Amino acid sequence: MSAVSASALPAVVTDPVALDKLAPAWRELAASTGASYFATPDWVLSWAETLGAELPGRPLVAVWRGAEGEPQAVVPLLNIRQALHPRLPSGARCLTVLGAGAGAADHCGFAVDPRRADDVRAWFEAAARRHTLWLPNLDEATGAAYVPPGARLVERTACPTMPADPDTIGSARFRKDLRHYKRRLAAEGVTFRFVPPGTLDAVTFDALLGLHARRQEAIGRATTFDASRTPFHRALMDRAAPGRGPCAMVADGPDGPVGVLYGFLWGGTFSYYQTGWDPSFARLSLGTVLVSETVASVRDAGATVFDFLRGAEEYKYRFGAVDRHDTTWLAGRGLSGLLLGGRVRVKALRSRRAAAVSER
Repeated sequence: MSAVSASALPAVVTDPVALDKLAPAWRELAASTGASYFATPDWVLSWAETLGAELPGRPLVAVWRGAEGEPQAVVPLLNIRQALHPRLPSGARCLTVLGAGAGAADHCGFAVDPRRADDVRAWFEAAARRHTLWLPNLDEATGAAYVPPGARLVERTACPTMPADPDTIGSARFRKDLRHYKRRLAAEGVTFRFVPPGTLDAVTFDALLGLHARRQEAIGRATTFDASRTPFHRALMDRAAPGRGPCAMVADGPDGPVGVLYGFLWGGTFSYYQTGWDPSFARLSLGTVLVSETVASVRDAGATVFDFLRGAEEYKYRFGAVDRHDTTWLAGRGLSGLLLGGRVRVKALRSRRAAAVSER
């Protein structure tokens, strides 16, 4: 990279055409600085065009450039009125991370050349004096490192990860059980195939939605991962290329797919996003075998890390995953800061009550 230019202040880009032109260099910067898939232009711009377009917010992307015009830091934010309750027509005005919220982004962060880190921190500190900042699910290195002084930590979320190595998952007994269930699935005509980034199509995604709905219905759980999410994920597929973007492990039965595990490959990490499978195969642990088969395939595709993303479900630890954490921060004074802080306290109180009920 060329030397850092003299200006410590960014240009703020809001025009969608200009953001599309920025995307290739932004993507390279994200890769070189270790940003997650959820901080790439693939995720952020796809989100802004679909899920974000339904919100009354204004995207703004702060860009610091070098002497030759190349981006050296990209900070995508959304100026929005954050909802406080479904029954309240208005909310609290704040700046938040563009691409967070609906769609469930984890490891949110910013693509920042280390030589620009102090400029980005100073900009966030100045922004916190003018705006309320709501910064959800920040990656420790590429997001939380820029939280301004005085910000309040409001949530810490477990995101278990493990090596993408099928030979080290779980215990020896666990791996033996996996081989047993895979043989039984094979006896019932179930085979597995990996659909790499750049080749995933609408037919496979629709199969995922249908199987996910059946699985959620079987366990009596509601879901927001339905057809309303299709435009967003189609946009992610359109921006994919070999080695990066949406991919899937498909379990095929004699009459078509009976299971799909869906996620994103980026920078040596596979992020496990969603799954669906035929409940009639529960007795054969199809969901567990899908994870195992995915680990092997993404390792062959170049991944070294298998990321389960948010949630401390017990099955993740049976595979040998260990926790990493994302953090959510609130910075701001005035009415918006007070309202968002109140929402945080109400959410925490409900969580404590729910935990107390479950222990009875």
